[in-house]
Amino acid sequence: MSVRAVEVPLLWMPYALRVNPHLSALHRESESWARSMGMLEGHQDPSNRPAIWTRDAFRAMTVDQLTAWTLPDASLADLRLNHRFNIWALAWDDHFASAFKRTGDLAGAHSFTLRLHAFLGPERGARAPEPANAVERGLADLQQQLFPPRLAHWRTEFNRALARYIDAGVEELANSRSGRIPHLIDYAPFRRESFAAYTAPYSVELATGARIPEQIRHTRTVRALLDAFMDFMGLANDIASYEREVHEEKDVNNLVLVVGTSLGISLRDAVPAALNLVNARLRDFEHLRRSELPPLVRRSGLDRDERAELETWLRGACGFLSGLHAWYTGAPRYASGDASFPE
Repeated sequence: MSVRAVEVPLLWMPYALRVNPHLSALHRESESWARSMGMLEGHQDPSNRPAIWTRDAFRAMTVDQLTAWTLPDASLADLRLNHRFNIWALAWDDHFASAFKRTGDLAGAHSFTLRLHAFLGPERGARAPEPANAVERGLADLQQQLFPPRLAHWRTEFNRALARYIDAGVEELANSRSGRIPHLIDYAPFRRESFAAYTAPYSVELATGARIPEQIRHTRTVRALLDAFMDFMGLANDIASYEREVHEEKDVNNLVLVVGTSLGISLRDAVPAALNLVNARLRDFEHLRRSELPPLVRRSGLDRDERAELETWLRGACGFLSGLHAWYTGAPRYASGDASFPE
């Protein structure tokens, strides 16, 4: 049974899609940064390495729609910044798949990843190496932009999330080479790392200008809400990208395979089970948001401004999830059929 036979829109989404009004501006500049970094054909790379994408392949990803759908409230400047991060994350993913996953080159993947660590917020006074490829060049450029003064508190946490993201790629490759399909109990927290989901709260804060108040940020309820928020992202992606990952890249790190192997069931049964699991995590997020967060807010004594800021952040988080859902079910990178969404 092919996952293409499953209607991906069966993924539950209770939040309406909202589209950032600056989408058209991203259309116009969508290719310029990727080309200048050497990710897109048409740029002369000093090392003569081939570009990661052709122009047609880049346009088919509709990264501008991904950004405008997930961050409907962002200013144009913030939208552009997150757009570049999205392009970089997809560039890393596609380059890693082509250079290492398809070839099984684990040693090369280790070396590539070790060098990337040198670009993740080097110690004060230390200098990052000269970028040697498009992924390094993009990461070095982003490090100069991602932490303006109002987001400076994110520098350590964001770079820690990126370190988890690139390290997870090596672990995924090791699993695929050995044929080890992760167990379901271990997979959900690992998928938060391999999807770079720990960067998503930053993106919401970037777009809304709102933070989760410190009084409640580290409570069990908020931690559970953030876990459910992040789980939907990567696990829903596994449903949408099953064909590309498992059939084309021979990857074993996919929720459908994980559910089937962990529960000892067939692919025919694993597909709806995986869908139900993804939908359950979104129901967890919604339950925590509506039922458990309000009494926590009352007990914590948040003032009116803090409550308003929390509501703004939560509205941004809901918009982020609905935008991801729209991209998974409508973008040519994932969709097998026709779908249309507002622009």
